[in-house]
Amino acid sequence: MIDHTSSTDPSPLVNARVADDLSRVNMSGLLGYRSAALPTWCPGCGYYGIAHGITHALNAMSIDPARLVVVSGIGCAGRFPFFVNAYGFHTVHGRAVPIGCGVKMANPELTVLIVGGDGDGFGIGGGHIPHAIRRNVNVTYIVFDNAIYGLTKGQASPTTPAGQTTGTSPFGTVEDRINPALMCLGYGASFLGTGYAGFPDQLAPLIQAAVAHRGFSILIVTTPCITFDHTNITYDRFRSRWEPVPPDHDPSDLHRAVDLVLSGKHLTGILFQDTRPDWEARQQGLRDRITRTGD
Repeated sequence: MIDHTSSTDPSPLVNARVADDLSRVNMSGLLGYRSAALPTWCPGCGYYGIAHGITHALNAMSIDPARLVVVSGIGCAGRFPFFVNAYGFHTVHGRAVPIGCGVKMANPELTVLIVGGDGDGFGIGGGHIPHAIRRNVNVTYIVFDNAIYGLTKGQASPTTPAGQTTGTSPFGTVEDRINPALMCLGYGASFLGTGYAGFPDQLAPLIQAAVAHRGFSILIVTTPCITFDHTNITYDRFRSRWEPVPPDHDPSDLHRAVDLVLSGKHLTGILFQDTRPDWEARQQGLRDRITRTGD
């Protein structure tokens, strides 16, 4: 038998396997959610894993790209709308959430996906989070949390742990990091999930659940920045630290969700979810009351 794997030229066997792989990808429908623009993130960036999860989730839900809007802010995650076959808004720093909510309010028939980094969402954009949560607009917000400002060359972000050396803290940061999950629960988020970019296949069902939720759903995904962070969030450190949310966890139990967040464990799954009316339902209720009063 001839060993084609040692040849420098593609063998018929290799070509057949490539053709088979391409055929299966084409038939899967996944390419329907990818634009012609190739991602420009650093090789090995965790964002590729998140993009994988998002693409597979949209495909599994058969979301119509013509009725899909992807909104982003500034940062490495801000580039994401360019890589998706959908309508996109690449907005200004920290304003992805209000603009995404505005899109949904203007046209409730659209599926709105908001993406942004930890700095964009919890730094300059942090003041928008509580108002999006209290309005409970039916959008999904996926936070790409790499605990650093990657696009602007590695400065400390709101989620950078104390003591970490960065471009703006050469002797280590002196501020404590914020806890985005605890912050969102404290404001009353109707859906909170957490995940890890190193497990892209686990992200897809989480994203599906977030998109299917009626209300403001937020999914915080921890992801390595392989270019500027070699000590805090790395694949080697986090590969064995993640564990699923306990199987007996009741997502409707807010106090238990807070306990899980405060446990310090790295969990992947739905931490909290309730069924209170979203913004659209409340607006319809208001219109109904006004109509009855007018009668």
